[in-house]
Amino acid sequence: MAETVEELTIEYEEAGTITVKELDKVVLTKGAWSTLLFRYQDLNRTTEEYGPDKYSIRRYQKRNGQYLPKSKFNISSADQARKIIAALENWLED
Repeated sequence: MAETVEELTIEYEEAGTITVKELDKVVLTKGAWSTLLFRYQDLNRTTEEYGPDKYSIRRYQKRNGQYLPKSKFNISSADQARKIIAALENWLED
């Protein structure tokens, strides 16, 4: 478990192989409840190549000095990410 926000990662390794590769992360909020946005790729086990970029927004709660995952929302494609961006930009113009 991570003790600091900077230690939090989406990267996952199984049997010595990185199956979820973290490309970048942005800390959106820090504190007892922290929110991070991750950019990552999943490994295609058949081709042994990483797939297209994906994105995930994750919330963590700090309890007893450790950050625990509480919720997540995965953005599965660049098209979906663009639609979210467009909606937020539209709402923020008001």
